[in-house]
This record gives sequence, structure tokens and C-alpha cells, in this order.
Amino acid sequence: MKKSYKIEVDCASCAQKMEDAAKKTDGVKDAVVNFMTLKMTVSFDEGANEKETMQRVLKNCRKVESDCEIDF
Repeated sequence: MKKSYKIEVDCASCAQKMEDAAKKTDGVKDAVVNFMTLKMTVSFDEGANEKETMQRVLKNCRKVESDCEIDF
């Protein structure tokens, strides 16, 4: 399953770091953060719980940028 989410990110460098953090999250097959459109597209592993996985993604992204917000 693949879904897109609105994300608040301040710069392209932070967007890349958040993308890397999201990719390392359990349950995420792939992730792309587009700084220009402020969107994160996440491909989930088969059987992954979307809400639980996105909570872990948000936690990991907040390690990069503490005020990060992802609408999910």
C-alpha cells in the first residue's frame, strides 16, 4: 500500500534527512519527501498497520526536526 501525507518541513536538507529516517522505520518499504509540495509518500510493508507505522515515522522524523508535523 502507498499513501501520501502532508508534511511540514523547513528546508530541502531536512526533507532529505526525514526521508532517510522514514525509510529506516519498521513497516516502511520506501518513503519519499518532496520539499516543494510538502508531501511525504510512504510505501508500507505488506501487513503493516498504517497508523502505528506512521506514528513511528513521525517519532523518527522528530529526531531530525523536533517540530515536524505529518497529517495522517
